[in-house]
Amino acid sequence: MSEPGTGALSHYDEKGRARMVDVSGKTDTRRTATATAFVELSPAVLAALPANPKGNPLEVARFAGIQAAKRTSELIPMCHPLSLSHVDVTAEVAEGGVRITATVATVGPTGVEMEALTAASIAALTVYDMTKALDKAIVIRDLRLEAKTGGKSGDFSRA
Repeated sequence: MSEPGTGALSHYDEKGRARMVDVSGKTDTRRTATATAFVELSPAVLAALPANPKGNPLEVARFAGIQAAKRTSELIPMCHPLSLSHVDVTAEVAEGGVRITATVATVGPTGVEMEALTAASIAALTVYDMTKALDKAIVIRDLRLEAKTGGKSGDFSRA
């Protein structure tokens, strides 16, 4: 785990009540974020991916992740609605499952980490949904922020 930041939690007011942060005084800058998730699948489910009767789970997961990034503020109460300039979601077969990668960009006063994390998680859930008929033991794991750029807190890279 990384060390916690030095700043206070910004989603609470002086009385400890949850609040949406006022970003109206911040300067618009280019901001990006990349998040990943892994869907652990059995060899039988991996072998069946191309023949799924519901369609290609990886392509449907891509579309679901893109849609989710655009709707993050509807799902997470304190997130600002953002005008996203780019969303890219990939879902690729890897050893033992499917690796999801979501990258989001905007030019605005606040970051897109939550949009990237939401895109990766919903893409992973979509893979689960489309393959659960074959195996109920599917595991979604390792949802995490990989990198972010821009903003007052600066850049971050897990690598």
